[in-house]
Amino acid sequence: MDTRTSPVTQRLAELRLALARTGCQALLVPSADPHLSEYLPERWQARQWLSGFTGSVATLVVTERSAVLFADSRYWTQAEAELAGSGIELVRVPTAAPSYVIEWLTQHLSSGHKLAVDTHVLGLAFAQALLKALTAQGIALVHDQSALESIWPDRPGLPTAPVVALDAPWVDRTRTDKLGELRAAMKKTGATHHLISTVDDLAWTLNLRGSDVDYNPVFIGHLLVDTQQAQLFMAEGKVDAALNAQLAAEGVHLRPYEQATVVLAALPAGSTVLLDPKRVTYGVRNSLPQAVRVVEAINPSTQAKSRKSAADAAHVRDAMERDGAALCEFYAEFEAALAAGEAWTELTVDERMTAARARQPGFKGLSFATIAGWQANGALPHYRATPESHAALGTNGLLLIDSGGQYLAGTTDITRVWALGEVTAEQKADYTRVLRGTIALSRTCFPRGTLGPMLDAIARAPLWEAGLDYGHGTGHGVGYYLGVHEGPQNISKGLPDPSMAMEPGMITSIEPGLYRPGQWGVRIENLVLNVPLPTAENGAFGEMLAFETLTLCPIDTRPIERSLLQAHEIDWLNRYHATVRERLLPRVSGAAKDWLLRRTEAI
Repeated sequence: MDTRTSPVTQRLAELRLALARTGCQALLVPSADPHLSEYLPERWQARQWLSGFTGSVATLVVTERSAVLFADSRYWTQAEAELAGSGIELVRVPTAAPSYVIEWLTQHLSSGHKLAVDTHVLGLAFAQALLKALTAQGIALVHDQSALESIWPDRPGLPTAPVVALDAPWVDRTRTDKLGELRAAMKKTGATHHLISTVDDLAWTLNLRGSDVDYNPVFIGHLLVDTQQAQLFMAEGKVDAALNAQLAAEGVHLRPYEQATVVLAALPAGSTVLLDPKRVTYGVRNSLPQAVRVVEAINPSTQAKSRKSAADAAHVRDAMERDGAALCEFYAEFEAALAAGEAWTELTVDERMTAARARQPGFKGLSFATIAGWQANGALPHYRATPESHAALGTNGLLLIDSGGQYLAGTTDITRVWALGEVTAEQKADYTRVLRGTIALSRTCFPRGTLGPMLDAIARAPLWEAGLDYGHGTGHGVGYYLGVHEGPQNISKGLPDPSMAMEPGMITSIEPGLYRPGQWGVRIENLVLNVPLPTAENGAFGEMLAFETLTLCPIDTRPIERSLLQAHEIDWLNRYHATVRERLLPRVSGAAKDWLLRRTEAI
């Protein structure tokens, strides 16, 4: 990168001049929008626009003399390459926790300095911790977008994609039912109003879907619910007349997007507003009048949507069969092409796998950008091949493929690693230890209400015993035709809180991994459903839960080091493959059927 003419260095130089005019000494740019979304509409991709770093999560700080990007271990290699020559320093942090950013700011800013930020994209929980630390050092936190706005004249506007209803049979509760349940939950907290800003909660509550962001069928908006009505704030023209009338008849009234904070600011004295501090921004909180009481608690919809109904679970099982059939078709084509000597790249894998899914009824799109990583690229947990940077598949090594689909019947997410040609003894050992971690957690039974992070060590134990580990979480919640990542539950090293309790109906990923930078990576991922486990003690020790494995696709047995597997692990793998074969055989034929039979043979 030519540091004299690159867009990044020029933008940073212009930004510093603009900051000086505002009287601020630094600008904080999180990877967030006013809804704290995982995938951001272009309008709120300021961090990427300023830094050139394309990873999904990072925080940028620009001061008068320096610029730093905070990224966790999933992105270190990628960030190092993309920031080269930009003048931006990469600060490697072990996790995405905001404490590292806060500590840096308090060490590099001085008393009397001002830190500018768009508070409408600053999470409330983060802002509260940040404000406390800055105030103690005499540093002011100010809402000021003017510096960024002045150098970004062609900033994109709000998304305009249409919003549509999701009706039966894909939902088994009406929006009226869900709003009624929501108001009952509000009443328990004493709230007269409740604001929902997270787009997946919004879509789930109203049985609506959109396409304002990549991969998730959601739309940008806020929902303010009181005891009598609900106000939906979003860009105008996204809902047709028929749906608008239907919503109005059910007490949901459309309002312009920019009116959300105006309406909040006008709430009458004596109102009590329920807000989720992890799911609203500081700017939203600040728009409320002083005379309004605020109750901070998790969104009731976040917990409700995490617990899939029996009807939801039945649909998801169907989606898994469709997804599994598509993967059988793809892998049959893939192995035949390699055997014929065809030259494939990581991009070919992405293209052909997407095409196979697209042939399935009810397919709506990918649930995230496909990760197809050959050898060293597989060691980058969030790698994505691009036309400018990708690898050709070789003849000997490991290919990691992490992919997923959005279907009307559910959301899928699966990772498999395939041995091409000969693999080394070390690769086999790594692969088998990761597989043992997947099996260990998949077999686990646990008391209902167990906090998700308490299960994390079970998947890591087979790696820890060899002195190995991985830097990402073991599992994340998955939505029902919604986000491929959702809460409140997760399985990770993070500190647990009560909202992470594992309850029946939750869908979570199990995906331990192992990454050797510059060599190869291994990750084996299935989605699982929390189901009640009948116990011989008839519940004397409380209700127990187990995991039902939902994902249906063979696990490659060729790179297994048999000496590392115990008898119960082999039994689990064989029983899993028998289930995959039984469930998918009615949905495949020809080469796909032959491939399925071959890859599900018992070991």
